[in-house]
Amino acid sequence: MKKTLLSIATFLISFTTTFGAHHESSETTEIYKIDPVHSSVKFSIRHFVSKTTGSFGDFEGMLNIDRADLSNSSVEATVKIPSVDTDSKKRDAHLQKDEYFNAKEHPLMTFKSTKWEDAGDNKFKVTGDLGIRGVTREVVLDVELLGFGDGMRGAYLSGWEATTTLDRTEWGITGGQPAVGNDVAVTINVEAIRQ
Repeated sequence: MKKTLLSIATFLISFTTTFGAHHESSETTEIYKIDPVHSSVKFSIRHFVSKTTGSFGDFEGMLNIDRADLSNSSVEATVKIPSVDTDSKKRDAHLQKDEYFNAKEHPLMTFKSTKWEDAGDNKFKVTGDLGIRGVTREVVLDVELLGFGDGMRGAYLSGWEATTTLDRTEWGITGGQPAVGNDVAVTINVEAIRQ
């Protein structure tokens, strides 16, 4: 049971992850820092006839949000591979090995947005470059704006959810086949604090 679960991201998640296109800042751009305490980078992957889930606990990222024109927004995020948690210390250690993430040589997963397209009803198609194991490939996130509003102690927040499915083999993650599937479902939830 080697659950390779994770080509992900997030974050991608920064996600974490998550979201946006990189454009020059404007007078309407607001900078938000991802709050890892109230955010998550989760994934699931097929193992034989069921699914195994996991998450990454150590990640960070910044969003530049142009509320006047969200297509001018951007995000960059990093996830620390050693923070993977699949409810099995043995499996988590195995995922650090070369046939999976090769965390010794590539301890970070990165995401940087390149394009953000309006899909209607506060939903967006966000394209970006996802780096895992020294390989960078373009991915598209389905992103939903959950809202803007006041938080605790004077903080102002933005909330986002991003989902995508990744083929882990595109980043050279091949361990566990055929018991472990190739498609990794990723869900990133972000609460970010305006700076």
